[in-house]
Amino acid sequence: MQFIKRRFFSLIALFVLLSSPLSVLAKHIIGGDITYEYVGDAGPSSKKWRFTMKIYRDCNGGGAPFDNDAAISIYRGTYATNTLFDDFNINYMTKTRLIPDTPQCVTQIPDVCVEEAIYVFERTLPVSAVGQSYFIVYQRCCRNESISNIVNPGGVGATYMVELTQEAQLANNNSPVFKNFPPMVICNNFPLEFDQSAIDLEGDLLLYEFCAPFEGGGPIVQGPDLFSCFGAKPTPSCPPPFDNVAFIVPTYSPGAPMGGSPPVSIDQLTGQLNGTPNLVGQFVVGVCVKEFRGGQLLSTIKREFQFNVTNCTPDVFTKIETDSFEYLQDRYQIKSCGSKTVLFQNLSGKQDFIDSYRWEFDMLGNVITDTQNWSPTFTFPDTGSYQGLLILNPNGGNCSDTARITVNIFPTIHADFSYDYDTCVAGPVMFTDLSTSEGVVTSWKWNFGIPGAPSSTQQNPSFLYPVPGNHPVTLFAVDENICSDAETKVISWFPAPPLIIIRPDSYLGCAPADIFFDNLSTPIDDTYKIEWTFGDGGSSNGVISPTHLYTEEGVYDVGVAITSPIGCYIEKSFNNLIRVEPSPIADFSVDPSDGLSTFNNTVHLTDQSVGAAHWNWLIGPGYTTLEQNPTYTFSDTGALQIRLIVTHPEGCKDSLTKVLDIRPEIRWFMPNAFTPNADSNNDVFLGKGFLEGATNFNMGIWNRWGEQVFETADPTVAWNGRLRNVGGMSPAGVYVYIVTFIGPRGDKYEYKGYATLIL
Repeated sequence: MQFIKRRFFSLIALFVLLSSPLSVLAKHIIGGDITYEYVGDAGPSSKKWRFTMKIYRDCNGGGAPFDNDAAISIYRGTYATNTLFDDFNINYMTKTRLIPDTPQCVTQIPDVCVEEAIYVFERTLPVSAVGQSYFIVYQRCCRNESISNIVNPGGVGATYMVELTQEAQLANNNSPVFKNFPPMVICNNFPLEFDQSAIDLEGDLLLYEFCAPFEGGGPIVQGPDLFSCFGAKPTPSCPPPFDNVAFIVPTYSPGAPMGGSPPVSIDQLTGQLNGTPNLVGQFVVGVCVKEFRGGQLLSTIKREFQFNVTNCTPDVFTKIETDSFEYLQDRYQIKSCGSKTVLFQNLSGKQDFIDSYRWEFDMLGNVITDTQNWSPTFTFPDTGSYQGLLILNPNGGNCSDTARITVNIFPTIHADFSYDYDTCVAGPVMFTDLSTSEGVVTSWKWNFGIPGAPSSTQQNPSFLYPVPGNHPVTLFAVDENICSDAETKVISWFPAPPLIIIRPDSYLGCAPADIFFDNLSTPIDDTYKIEWTFGDGGSSNGVISPTHLYTEEGVYDVGVAITSPIGCYIEKSFNNLIRVEPSPIADFSVDPSDGLSTFNNTVHLTDQSVGAAHWNWLIGPGYTTLEQNPTYTFSDTGALQIRLIVTHPEGCKDSLTKVLDIRPEIRWFMPNAFTPNADSNNDVFLGKGFLEGATNFNMGIWNRWGEQVFETADPTVAWNGRLRNVGGMSPAGVYVYIVTFIGPRGDKYEYKGYATLIL
């Protein structure tokens, strides 16, 4: 029956709204939130809850009024999967026009009108199953078209929702409630400091963050879709999950909804809004407060609101600076550690608008004032906390401003420490804190003077230095008043190494042997005196890791002595450490050693080395053999290498390279007669021989009258007796020939003779 009544009411509302479509397009929604409180048990498995919904509207410009029949829907299940449990309509209980808490002493403040409607309703709900919640939802369109940080603000509505979790139901929980109404006007380029925190009756842990507001409803104001999820007034309100509003990226995002320099942010623990807006406009901001109890999330309350950033011109404002201060809870908190005299730097403005000022401090019941010094110095009688004021224009007239000041005078803290270590043993240095304070020293931080080394927060730490040196050690001590002091002392840490460790790059060498000795002893550096003896009369002083040349064969002891800059001494002898063997001498003979040519290209190689046990021959461009006395025939001509590498039985090597000249040899023979009678026997005139590598070949033949009858540049082309090999047959007789060419090494060859043509 309730469902039927609900639909009947919706039809009536539809008729009314269709007759007045402009009233539902509420282009002035600027924020809201829903909270809940436990009322009492309503049976063995049901509880009664009271819900409070606050909705804010911009009342400038004649926008749509608050809903007298706000459609509230309750869904049960998970955020992703749920069903409608109940839906109903409620009217607001109160409607109030809020007074803007505008910044003081500024001009050009815009006319801002904000109304708040409070809806309160109660419902009895069965305790939901494990993992399931109730979602109380209200949706309405639309937002102001002038909003700067989201896409299509005039066509996007809002969803106000609170989740009542099963854990909150079982705990009879009361949700957090925001303490303060958001500021209606924020001055551009002025620091924003606003307490956006909430109150929780059970004292649960509250964590704050910027979060994305939800979309809800749409711009449809006529027809049956008015009450759909795309209409201006969803009835019933649509179920979760909900889409987040689309921020204009990359300038804005849910976590950075206003920009700024520094960006406007929210403190996770305190809910304090801080930052300096630097863009004029209207900005949708979502603030979520999460409630935890025993590490378990009980509820999340989301408030969204439209922040109005405008240009302001300040007339008078207070600003104070000292050596140590911070601005907390609308008050300057000033701290002085060890000094009772405090200089207050007055940075207030604008001085053109400040006619007078007064500093005053209550010093143990005696109020001390100063109206003459713009930046005064006050000396306080003792340690303790003192309250004071800086009042600008205290006598009225121009706009005034007041700074509340708390001065905390704390006793002196003195950081000090001692240290102890064995100067010649490479062990840790033990540090003992000697810091003093009239309060309690609560924390320590040690910097041991080694770049990249971790610091220590122990009171009495120890530290093993990786390298020797004069190390500046600094102790930072902090007491219960957060007063701090630092002390630096230099530790001269130059112990001798506990062991001398050396590693030669070779323990066996062949004379002459160049041995590198790697000194692995630690700690040492260039400031240590290091003396080496190499067993052959040679020595080295001052080099950590030297190289020594052994010229004679033998077995050698090596000694090392190390003295630190403060006189710590250690020495060690390494007996029979290095063995030097004689090097072999590579030598060989070549037979024949000269006169080698294309037709005389086989050599016999005879080893003549001394002290060799293994032979490795590298002959010509790519032939190798391990024979002691090989024979080799060269397949090429030119300057060709023969290299012999010999190896001593202990592995020492020597090599010798010789170069042989294999001369390219040319051989060419010419006939003296031919019979071109086509009997296939001596029919052409053609020279024969070996011309490999020859160039510029030419053969010419002339008759007895000096006429050239044949010429060729190809040694394989013969004269057939005809004129140039194509004309008529030449007459029998004697002809003259000349053959020329250049040999492989540039030598010129010329052959002259007679060719007798016989027919």
